[in-house]
Amino acid sequence: MRRNATRIAVLCIAATLVACGGHGKRDGPGSSRIPNMPGDAVPRPEPRSKHGNGPVYDVLGKRYTVMQSSIGYRERGVASWYGKKFHGRLTSNRETYDMYAMTAAHKTLPLPTYVRVKNLRNNKSVVVRVNDRGPFVSNRIIDLSYVAAIKLDMIRGGTSLVEVTAISFEPPRGDRPTRKITPAEAPGPASPLPVANQIYVQVGAFGERANAARRLDLISRSGIESAFIHKDASTHPTLYRVRIGPVADAIQYDVIVEELENIGIMDPYLITE
Repeated sequence: MRRNATRIAVLCIAATLVACGGHGKRDGPGSSRIPNMPGDAVPRPEPRSKHGNGPVYDVLGKRYTVMQSSIGYRERGVASWYGKKFHGRLTSNRETYDMYAMTAAHKTLPLPTYVRVKNLRNNKSVVVRVNDRGPFVSNRIIDLSYVAAIKLDMIRGGTSLVEVTAISFEPPRGDRPTRKITPAEAPGPASPLPVANQIYVQVGAFGERANAARRLDLISRSGIESAFIHKDASTHPTLYRVRIGPVADAIQYDVIVEELENIGIMDPYLITE
């Protein structure tokens, strides 16, 4: 995986990969001088890599199926980052990992894929090029390069709650390819003050308040705290959304997800306000 894309190599370094996505504060460059901050990766059509694209592979007893296309991919969850431990090693598509480049690792997106990653806490976003596999840690959706994590202001905590959106392209038409479905967002105007969003876990939206109350009762009886019903009058008809939070960080989110899974709720969704 991190050294190459073959199944044999994956099995050989599986024990090492358990730690991927959890380096956080200890995996920066230390006293080394940080190069100039790079700009975002520039999306462009690229052929599918000959390495690291499966179609299936196994890590730590779990099988992953590589997506045929990144078109329409959008997911919210926990991002982590990796740095000097893998700096200079081969990525899954056999490029050299550079902790100062705008790249990332993902378990199932085709290699390479360009994605926009937005920190849900502060609305900072970056565009990175996915050229590696990982993170093979529970409840993590993407592993960012060190410099990408800096730009999202998530180095200190090691993880962050994010939204990942693929930037996809239609097949080339002549010599002028066109983007499709999930183009890169235009950067918004600079804000003089930092944004601090409140983040919640939503576990259902119901047209009848009684149904929302039953879901809330199930959650409350399981011992999950801070659950409530949000009446959304902006929709027609009104929806009653069951939410938990606000969520302070990725660690609290991990705990909530595990507790929800224990009572059979498998599809929580992160929202911001």
